[in-house]
Amino acid sequence: MRAALRLLALLAIVAGGPTSATSETTSQDGTIPVKTGAQLLASSGFAMLADRRVALIANHTARVGDDHLADLIHASPNVTLAALFGPEHGLRGLADASERVADGRDATTGVPIYSLYGRTRQPTRAMLRGVDIMLFDIQDIGARFYTYISTMGLAMQAAARHGVRFIVLDRPNPLGGLYVAGFSVHRRNISFVSQYPVPLAHGLTTGELARMIKGEKMLPGLEDLQLEVVGMEGWRRDMLWPDTGLEWVPTSPNIPDFETAFLYPGSGLFEATAASEGRGTGEPFKQVGAPWADGPALAAALAKKSLPGIGFEAAAFTPRRLAGMAADPKWKARAIHGVKLTITDIRTFRPVETGIHLLHAFREQARARRASFINRPDWLAKLTGTTRVNGMLRKGFSPERIIAAWKADTQDFRERRKPYLLYK
Repeated sequence: MRAALRLLALLAIVAGGPTSATSETTSQDGTIPVKTGAQLLASSGFAMLADRRVALIANHTARVGDDHLADLIHASPNVTLAALFGPEHGLRGLADASERVADGRDATTGVPIYSLYGRTRQPTRAMLRGVDIMLFDIQDIGARFYTYISTMGLAMQAAARHGVRFIVLDRPNPLGGLYVAGFSVHRRNISFVSQYPVPLAHGLTTGELARMIKGEKMLPGLEDLQLEVVGMEGWRRDMLWPDTGLEWVPTSPNIPDFETAFLYPGSGLFEATAASEGRGTGEPFKQVGAPWADGPALAAALAKKSLPGIGFEAAAFTPRRLAGMAADPKWKARAIHGVKLTITDIRTFRPVETGIHLLHAFREQARARRASFINRPDWLAKLTGTTRVNGMLRKGFSPERIIAAWKADTQDFRERRKPYLLYK
């Protein structure tokens, strides 16, 4: 009887209705535990996959308790795990950023692994031969330029092209579902790190984003896609990661904890500059700096802004090669100076806005010292989605004016996303 009830609940969640996707169960300590789509699918005994050949797109974050979802599906007597696909950093999440990942065979299950960050970034007909269903289960962090969601969209295209059902197992957006910030991507700046015309911080779960990608025709060829979402239980839009009760699994080598995930949409913009974004240290994205920077002056100038939820202090660090984290970091073995970022209140902190203030402060100091700062303007356009940020910085616009300029984009996006939301 319990198994039947679980199956009925799962089928209701797959239907995508807001009510079923937000059912709540309060624990004894007053918190509301969140159950992911993968947890619910596993608790049903993988009923919706019965007698099907399944391909799983996943990485090391595809956990159900202490088990990897691939291992649980492989052990299920009524499901055939036919193929595994790994995104950037690979199926087990060990590859460095931008490192090409090769195909192989999973040592635990014996199932072939195809890389979606190597020779191809999209499943081919040969890889999907005999596959009935593609499952997507990867923990995203809510920043548009984090590449897992690009992998999802390209896989959706492949599924539609080859007549394969596509099921997203939903997980929380660590930044919550209310925070939306940044410019939407201009069509000239569409790339693997900015695949969709959404703001940098979009406030969607992966399941909601998949629905919007199809519904808004953000990628071609999705008209006939059989898309389903296994929603979460207990998640609300106002929940930030600590509210979920879920254990943080490092989503990539340089996002070791949820605090870094909160900072990344802002300090990640430093990837387009001559300054270090903290790779090659034990605190990537928590500190930024350059050899010419005056850390105390930067920290003092930023502190005067009284930005919500964030503190700044002068920092000195030396990037070094770190196995699995940074093979060749900027300013390797060079002592540099800058600022360390400390989140003081995650509920008021605004990472994208903070990133703009950081870019402005560093650029002003670099200009005064005649030092190079934004040395990859094309990359900044891909990360921010527009050439406007670099252009406004060059013209001396204030951070506040740059931030105000994306208001129309975020307002339009909030309206367009409404039909695709699964949670209140």
